[in-house]
Amino acid sequence: MNYPIPDDLIALIRQSQRVLCVSHVNPDGDAYGSLLGMTWLLRSLGKQATPVMQDALLDEFRFLPGAGEILAPHQAGTNFDLVLSLDASSPDRIGDVYDATCHNQIPLGVIDHHITNTRFGLVNWVEPRCAATCQMVAYLAAGLAVPITEPLATCLMTGVITDTLGFRTNSTTPDVLAVAMLLQRDGADLAGIVQRTLNRMPFSALRLWSLVLPEMQLEDGVLWAAVRRDQLEAAGQHTDDSKLNSIFSTIMEADISAVFTEKIGENGQMAVECSFRAKPGFNVGDLAFSLGGGGHPPASGCTVVGLLADVLATVVPALKATRRRQANPATE
Repeated sequence: MNYPIPDDLIALIRQSQRVLCVSHVNPDGDAYGSLLGMTWLLRSLGKQATPVMQDALLDEFRFLPGAGEILAPHQAGTNFDLVLSLDASSPDRIGDVYDATCHNQIPLGVIDHHITNTRFGLVNWVEPRCAATCQMVAYLAAGLAVPITEPLATCLMTGVITDTLGFRTNSTTPDVLAVAMLLQRDGADLAGIVQRTLNRMPFSALRLWSLVLPEMQLEDGVLWAAVRRDQLEAAGQHTDDSKLNSIFSTIMEADISAVFTEKIGENGQMAVECSFRAKPGFNVGDLAFSLGGGGHPPASGCTVVGLLADVLATVVPALKATRRRQANPATE
């Protein structure tokens, strides 16, 4: 399969010297992998590359080469001639890293595989046929004639593994497997990365599940649970990184699942982080996009400002309507 890279993107990268690399809030393996992978790629070309993220580094990704160099937004500065956004579907997903008042005179390149991407850059390479943005960065390395070193391979393999759940999603194509084979040959420890990212979970996650699961609900083919801030605090979790919705997505009676995590949003407002999953044949991406988020048909999310009870009262019926409509398209 052909994945054409925009000539304008290649030109932007070649003519730049000081590049700000950013990815999305609530980062996952593909966010970290593509951010650090792009950093290694650019440095191989002799560029100054600075990786920056809104959120603090998650412990499970500290093993990634260069992870300790990821800066917070206030540490980044403004002396750049190119900004590259990796794995973020819209500018709000970058958080405070991208400041339009400081960066609007700097070219912005977007590299992403989410079908809901709003194409917010000067140059946009959006390829939904790719299972992960890290897959795209592997193609970009080839397009720029950059050899894939072991650090680069490790970063990119991490994104491919985590976004395919260990090559178990329907986005796992022969092209994805071909990239994984290339990265493994170039030094990525596939088994080790799987163990560090997919097969590990802190005890606090189990403690959180014990508090949340008694209140989960299953109605009309939709399974959902709410995670309150007091439950997070009682479990010793700062965020809901317990992979709970990955478990929900395996439940036979549920075509669609959701986890709603209470949080304090911007300006001290209460907000809810919504994580959606769908079985094959169902699509939660459109609903997430309509709520200001994005992602893929089988896995999407958004942040909705409001109290937890109010968000549940609005979004759960929308999930049920989505499931009902997609289960019985002839009746619509």
